[in-house]
Amino acid sequence: MSMSGQRGSALAQPLPRPSAGRIVAHLGLFLLGAVVGAAGTLVQAAWFPGGLLLALVGAAGLFLGGSRATGSRAGAVAPAAGWMIAVVLLTSTRPEGDFFFGAGFGSYLFLLGGMAVAVMCATLGLGRQPHDSAVRLGK
Repeated sequence: MSMSGQRGSALAQPLPRPSAGRIVAHLGLFLLGAVVGAAGTLVQAAWFPGGLLLALVGAAGLFLGGSRATGSRAGAVAPAAGWMIAVVLLTSTRPEGDFFFGAGFGSYLFLLGGMAVAVMCATLGLGRQPHDSAVRLGK
């Protein structure tokens, strides 16, 4: 609080300590992101135009939904990180030469499109806003 009794800018306030529930929610979103990434890997290759669109829309729904559910951008970043790790692990070849992704156009669209969707959803996520209506912009 300043000398006049008003609180400073929301950007100048310390970050709140994460609660156990928030940590568990982000961990769950991370694991759900990995599952969506693995499922998207299989779906996009199975039904090319529709499967690719379904996989990207599902990933976008999870990323944006995680952001809205937690009320922070970290809610979009957690499932995006899980998605990215799952997809990168599935793109690496095994010693036998097997892999999930073929070197086709759809695979590259899935990788690049998923990364773009993750960045867009994390950017569109809710930022920290002051709760007092007198300090909100436009008031």
